[in-house]
Amino acid sequence: MRSHFCGQVDETLIEQEVSLCGWVHSYRDHGGLIFIDLRDREGIVQVVFDPAESNAFSIAESVRNEYVLQARGRVRRRPVGTENPHLHTGQVEVVGTRLEILNRSEVLPFQLDEPDVSEIVRLKYRYLDLRRETMHQNIRLRHRVTSTLRRFLEEKGFIEIETPMLTKSTPEGARDYLVPSRIYAGHFFALPQSPQIFKQILMIAGFERYYQFARCFRDEDLRADRQPEFTQLDIETAFLDEDGIMELMEAMMRNLFKVVLDEELPDPFPRLTYAEALARYGTDRPDLRVPLELVDVGDLMQEVDFKVFAQPAKRSGGRVAVLRLPNGGELTRKVIDDYTAFVANYGAKGLAYIKVKEPSKGRDGLQSPILKFLPDPVITAILERVGAQSGDLLFFGADHAAVVNDSLGALRVKLSADRGLTQAAWQPVWIVEFPMFEYDANAKRWTALHHPFTAPKEKDASHVDIDPANAQSRAYDLVFNGSEIGGGSIRNHRLDVQQKVFAALGIDEQEARERFGFLLEALKYGAPPHGGIAFGLDRIVAMMVGAASIREVIAFPKTQRAVDPMTEAPSIVDDTQLRELHIRLRKPVGTTDTKKALS
Repeated sequence: MRSHFCGQVDETLIEQEVSLCGWVHSYRDHGGLIFIDLRDREGIVQVVFDPAESNAFSIAESVRNEYVLQARGRVRRRPVGTENPHLHTGQVEVVGTRLEILNRSEVLPFQLDEPDVSEIVRLKYRYLDLRRETMHQNIRLRHRVTSTLRRFLEEKGFIEIETPMLTKSTPEGARDYLVPSRIYAGHFFALPQSPQIFKQILMIAGFERYYQFARCFRDEDLRADRQPEFTQLDIETAFLDEDGIMELMEAMMRNLFKVVLDEELPDPFPRLTYAEALARYGTDRPDLRVPLELVDVGDLMQEVDFKVFAQPAKRSGGRVAVLRLPNGGELTRKVIDDYTAFVANYGAKGLAYIKVKEPSKGRDGLQSPILKFLPDPVITAILERVGAQSGDLLFFGADHAAVVNDSLGALRVKLSADRGLTQAAWQPVWIVEFPMFEYDANAKRWTALHHPFTAPKEKDASHVDIDPANAQSRAYDLVFNGSEIGGGSIRNHRLDVQQKVFAALGIDEQEARERFGFLLEALKYGAPPHGGIAFGLDRIVAMMVGAASIREVIAFPKTQRAVDPMTEAPSIVDDTQLRELHIRLRKPVGTTDTKKALS
């Protein structure tokens, strides 16, 4: 039906006949001439209809925006002064000789160039929203990302293998999405939270290098930028240690950014230990574009006559830290109060500060309501440790370490953004040497910081079940500009070590067999050393296009309330379907919650 795409028509086709198909992007009747901007996946070209040139003019008069057309005509150079330098096709136009309306369109519920359309409306009419140029660019860039990653991995000897979508429920944190079995009454499949166990099985099967763009499902509590279904690039390899895997993944990411964005990434990527990341940045996902850092001063505060500082300084698990803001002394009290309210969102009970006017004068060169609680030697030591300069502002956090890290870590990023300190660059960093476990005070047991198949450091492997508090893992996370885009680890390939890890997690032998029996059985038969990583594809693409939400790079996402306004899913099913699945609802299911979410 077409000889060329609209966006491909340029000066090389002048005086040639072309056949084009697409949607009416805009329509202009200039009294005797009709101009139609025709749009397809490659771009826009101007088609002009002149009653003196053809009998298609009468058809053109009935055209409206978003009609689907087939147009034929001759390419000519645009008249001088009417060129459009912003379009690839902007030097030419097509003089229409034939026109066919392939389909009509009703008036759209919103205009495609309208900037402030609510997200609910956009998702309800997603097929229209996806016509927008920005959305087309996002989805096409996503395709470039996946194809570039696929080529790299295949050149390195990886093969793509699909793993099951209907599998066994092995809940490890998030809730599973369950699928009832019609044939086996009372039994359920689960949609995979990740292909973790299957990719380990593939290593035991001898494939050695596997990858997959895997669909994953997690029935998590609702958050602003989570999706119940998402895509990850899943990778596993045998006979490589963590250094080998990280070096290979660095090369993959450098290639991706060079091919897709023409951006150069560092070689090699910097590495930070988990402990160092928390100490310096308050988070294990540090944004290295931000130059501000936290500095510990707890040792200086243990004997001060100020319980707000002294108690957390003495307490196990407490922390007192300072965040220095260069030239922050110019901030008004109101602005500081606003930052105090900000850190309260992260559990901080307050935000003490010192304005540094002339550090060489000691106490006399400072301004703060807390100075009366601090002796001169402590003040001098603080100023020296943080490298205070005239005009600086020092913010203090004192509480449980988690509260100080969360609050000052978030304040660090906000101050940098507000003060224009954040660098415009891509800053990747590996976080390594994670703890194996974290203690769940509510459940009164240890939980895996990553997942229960992560291997401990060799020094901890023999006693990981005896001393879980001090065990370190062979895990690694890749962080870009403050966002974790990938995480992985070396796995337990020895059965005895995997059993010790389960024991540390409070999973007894019977429960381990019930939940992971097929993996434990497989580990008996020559499992090679292996490890891998999974990258959040949606997150990577959103980061590359500069989108605030991953919904901007997913063709058909769910809302923040995990519903699809376009298809109105989830929905009620009829009783016949439920009976076939051996399911009886305990009480009538109303439609109000879903309907509210959809509206």
